Amino acid sequence: MRKLLSILTITLLFSCHNQAQTNPKQQAIIDAEPVVVPLKDGKARAYFASGCFWCVEAVYESVKGVEESISGYAGGHTENPTYEASNTGKTGHAEAVEIIYDPKVISFSELVDVYFGSQNPTQVNGQGPDHGSQYRSIIFYQNDEQKKIIEDKKAALAKELDATIAAEVYPFQKFWVGEDYHQNYERLHPNQGYIRNVSVPRLNKFKSKFPELLKDDAKH
Repeated sequence: MRKLLSILTITLLFSCHNQAQTNPKQQAIIDAEPVVVPLKDGKARAYFASGCFWCVEAVYESVKGVEESISGYAGGHTENPTYEASNTGKTGHAEAVEIIYDPKVISFSELVDVYFGSQNPTQVNGQGPDHGSQYRSIIFYQNDEQKKIIEDKKAALAKELDATIAAEVYPFQKFWVGEDYHQNYERLHPNQGYIRNVSVPRLNKFKSKFPELLKDDAKH
């Protein structure tokens, strides 16, 4: 009986965590035409999900050419998602970041390199200690050129690692800015336990791999 209960518990958890990907409304998001975000003041925008947005925001803000990294939610089928709602796994959204960058300094292709180089690319539905569909890895494209860049790099990485790459590839639809208290969290809360034990080690690991992509003030 105890074994049966354990199996049922695991099944329920798996079902909950994957509800976002199996919902018909979610499939409509995956099949939609991408939305193109126009340049503003010469700056472009790109969107990535890769586990906790505190970690991803800090990684991208260390990269030259990136003006700002904003934490929020993307990839789901519900309106006005919140942190609490997305954590249920029922909204379809993943914690994501909006990257505002200068395409004259860094390319979308290089931002994808940063993406794959700053995570465990084979971990499904999460990164590190964070698990669930709200922490799944997604790369969003806005046109066919970006989609090809993503798919080519994903295929090359799969061949290099001889493994399945977990990142999903979605057409960009909308980015919902997260709550104020999530913004710049790593910088504003350097002594918080999760930041010290998860975010900072992840950031430092990335920095050691890609020193040529770092802003001068991020090299120390």
